[in-house]
Parts: sequence; structure tokens; C-alpha cells
Amino acid sequence: MLIVKISMIMKVLFTLLAAVMVLSVHSQIVTPAPSPFCKIEQKLGLGTVTIEYSRPSMKNRTIFGDLVPYGKLWRTGANRSTVITFSENVKIEGKELAKGSYSLYTIPGEKSWDIIFYNQTNIGGTPDPYEPSKEVVKVQAMPEMLTTSIETFTIDLNNIKMNSGTLYLMWENTAVGVNVTTDVETPVMKNIDKVLAGPSSDDYYLAARYYLDSGKDLNKALPWIQKATSMEPKYWKIRVESLILGKLGRIDEAIAAAEKSKALAMEDHNDDYVKMNNDYITELKLNKPK
Repeated sequence: MLIVKISMIMKVLFTLLAAVMVLSVHSQIVTPAPSPFCKIEQKLGLGTVTIEYSRPSMKNRTIFGDLVPYGKLWRTGANRSTVITFSENVKIEGKELAKGSYSLYTIPGEKSWDIIFYNQTNIGGTPDPYEPSKEVVKVQAMPEMLTTSIETFTIDLNNIKMNSGTLYLMWENTAVGVNVTTDVETPVMKNIDKVLAGPSSDDYYLAARYYLDSGKDLNKALPWIQKATSMEPKYWKIRVESLILGKLGRIDEAIAAAEKSKALAMEDHNDDYVKMNNDYITELKLNKPK
């Protein structure tokens, strides 16, 4: 009798083991996702807008007012929260939104929608509890009726202009859009002014330093470093000027530049540059023609 019971137990264990092995094999099968993931990137102004979301389909279902109820918070997609990232500061319907990543939530309605940029990402669906304090921007948008049906939920940035675009949410026969604007003029004008003003002090310094370090024509490098030090008299730049003058045999001018570099380095409490200049002044004086 004991042997029969042991035999039955062994059969049960073997059956369970076989089932686990079958499930393990099945778990390795890859099938299409019901709501596939999508990632889009769109240049807007001088920045980039990135949208990451999952796209459910209608599948003969009524969407708004049924599958997606009116008046309730919606994840605006499927699976995890939809995340939208702005690489530059923007305005949503005129409201400031700092660059960064946000969860995009909506509250659909028959006559108007709430569009919410929520200051927390990596949320499975909608936050629980929902914290109104994390609503960075919340705006209203009017839904539009489409003449054709959109089978799969779509988020798009369209109507792209120099400094603006429209963020569209589209599904079934409904489209909702909000205006997104970004400041282009301020950085562009700043860059234009900088470029048209000519090379900066650092540009002249780096060019002269390269010529010095690579043994190129120092007669060409000298006016560059002198331009750099006249625009921005920093001790590390004046030291390079003294080194170039010294190599060109203009010893008195090199000593004067080194003394100036040393004085500025002392004001900045940079003992390393003070010592380098002192050593170089001593070297110049020793090698100065009698």
C-alpha cells in the first residue's frame, strides 16, 4: 500500500514538473503586442520633442464615452504612462513648461478635454494616489470631429513652424490639439551677434596656443595672442604671450608680459602660475644678450 502511494505521489510530481517545463517553453514565445510601443522624435525650433507611448487599437469598440470614459483621468495610451520630453523650455497654450520629461494625462470630455503635464514619470498607468500638486501645466482643448476614423491611437506633432507646432491626440473619430511654442529668437539673435562680432578672446588664445605648442609660425601667432589678451587680460593668456615673445627673441617684452601675468596670478592666489612666471623671468634674464 505504501509503495502504491509513493508511486502516485511520484506521478503527480512528474506531471507538475512537466507542466512547469511546458510553461517555461511557452514563456519564450514572442507575439505581437496588442498595444505596440512607439517612440517619435520631432525637431521643434532649436530643440527636440520626444514622445514615448503605447498605441491601442479600436478593434470594433466604441472608444470615447465608453472604453475611455468621459470625465475620468486617462493614461493617454495603453500600458505605462505616456512620457513626453522637451529638450528646451516651451509654452503649452501660452503656459510656461520647463525642459524635461513629463507624463501626459488627459481627462476626455464631450465638449472639452483637460491636457495635463504631470511631473512624475515611470508610472504604470495612472498615479495612485493622484497628486494635483504635480500638475505642472494643465490646459483645456476642444475636441474636433474627424471625417475619417483613426483605428490606432496616435500622438503627433504637426503644423510645424519656425517656433511652434501642434501636439495632436487622435483616435476613433476625435482629434484634440494643443499649441506648443518655443523661444527661437533669443538664442538665434545671441548667436548671430556673437558670430558677426568676430572671433572671441578664447578663439584667438586657442589658435595662438596651438601654434606655440606645435612649433608653427609664431610671428603669425603673436598678433592673435595679443588680441586675446587685449580683449580678456587673463594671467594664463598673458603667460602664453610672454612665451611667444621670448621665443621670438623679444626678451624685454617677454619679461614685462611675465611680470603682468605673475601679478594677476598673485591676485587670484594661483601659486603655480606665480612660480612658473618667476622661473621664466629668471630664465629670460639669464639668457638676455649682454
